[in-house]
Amino acid sequence: MTNPRSLQAREQSLIDLYSHCQLGMTPKNFYAKWDVNHEAIARICSRSLSTVRRWFSKGRNYRTPMPSDLRHLALMDFLLEHFEEIPEECLNILCSLTGHK
Repeated sequence: MTNPRSLQAREQSLIDLYSHCQLGMTPKNFYAKWDVNHEAIARICSRSLSTVRRWFSKGRNYRTPMPSDLRHLALMDFLLEHFEEIPEECLNILCSLTGHK
């Protein structure tokens, strides 16, 4: 195993910014903004289709999404909004299972 990289002030600032960021988007807002179905939202959040359907239910069947679900939707919204501005190399690193060194 290799030694972990040390954090400089710049990296620590980024961690602080991210950890205090109130990044979140509700499933209903995401659904209203983008032409997606419940299956796509389930894939984005790594949830079952029945869980996502409960987010859109009313009454007893309603379930509140977890903060991690809101963050996944907000990040996907950001990627969809800024897809053309993100260099392909960055997208490949972001989405690659072997992109970690």
